[in-house]
Amino acid sequence: MQVLLLGAGNIGIGIAEFLAATDDFEVTVADREPASLERLPPIPGIRTLLLDAGDARAMDAAVAGKFAVVNAGPFSVNARVARVAAAKDAHYLDLSEDLAGVRAVRELAANSNCAMIPQCGLAPGFVSIAAFELARKFDELQHIRLRVGALPRYPSNSLKYNLTWSTDGLINEYCNPCEAIARGEPVEIQPLEGLESFSLDGIDYEAFNTSGGLGSLRETFAGKVEELNYRTIRYPGHRDIMKALLEDLKLRDRRELLKDILETALPLTGQDVVVIMVSVSGMRDGRLEQETWANRIHHRNIDGTPWSAIRLTTSAGACAALDLLAQGKLPGTGFIRQEDIPFRDFIRNRFGRYFAAGPESIQPAPSATTRTSSAA
Repeated sequence: MQVLLLGAGNIGIGIAEFLAATDDFEVTVADREPASLERLPPIPGIRTLLLDAGDARAMDAAVAGKFAVVNAGPFSVNARVARVAAAKDAHYLDLSEDLAGVRAVRELAANSNCAMIPQCGLAPGFVSIAAFELARKFDELQHIRLRVGALPRYPSNSLKYNLTWSTDGLINEYCNPCEAIARGEPVEIQPLEGLESFSLDGIDYEAFNTSGGLGSLRETFAGKVEELNYRTIRYPGHRDIMKALLEDLKLRDRRELLKDILETALPLTGQDVVVIMVSVSGMRDGRLEQETWANRIHHRNIDGTPWSAIRLTTSAGACAALDLLAQGKLPGTGFIRQEDIPFRDFIRNRFGRYFAAGPESIQPAPSATTRTSSAA
């Protein structure tokens, strides 16, 4: 199957490598920067294409005849790329947490002959699949709490942070309003608020509100849960420094300057750990219960190549969604939410299995014939 992958960044190259290694996909990696395309390793099954997503004629030609378009470019091009994919009857997937872009994709999907699957990856992405699977086990829901962070294994600065992925995406999360459900009502809450502390495996963390990680869960659980929120995990002290930069120094309104500061001061690292904790509580068989899934996924070597944890989990999440679509395990048309992806199929997939490598795995909920859930 022929796939057009837009964006030859770290995650885009990871997706291309994963797909090409299966021999089931022929991947054309497109980017407007020649230097980015030159970073691609010489792997059979991967072609390169110099392409500007703003060039309508070139985009039409690049998408024509493709099974799917995987958008690993900046969130600002989501609607534009999705529009071309829909017009050419190519399935569309992206990695964005940007809410405006998702709304545009949803509108296009209403009249599309193909599947449109935004917000693939880790968060949003896998955590939505895991949260929905846990929620299906309860008769009534009280709280759904998602906590995720990509952290350096060896922090060495006051922020206790190194860049591990898109700086633009990071700033977007820290600056934009956050969706949530509080006291049973959909609300928007401020980023960097809701600070909490917890420990996992003897390591101290903090977590605070950031934008985009819920994906479409607020809509899915509207009227079904008392509290739903997403918070990003960091090492203690990070939030206070970022709040001073964004609010006291007003860098929230000067995002290009903030990006330059972060990319100049914080080195990239491939030695990271992704921390995931999804917790659901509610009534089950007449009792108030809670169930939590937690895992730490570390950087590793795959076939002799080093992979950071954030690159691994984001790439694997997107590839699993595409793979399940190609196998006919997802609908071939319309808007597909991450929580529409069956957990059992995802975790058993050749890409999704990377999320099951930890000490715990979620036992699939009983089928609808044995349990009726208010969250289904």
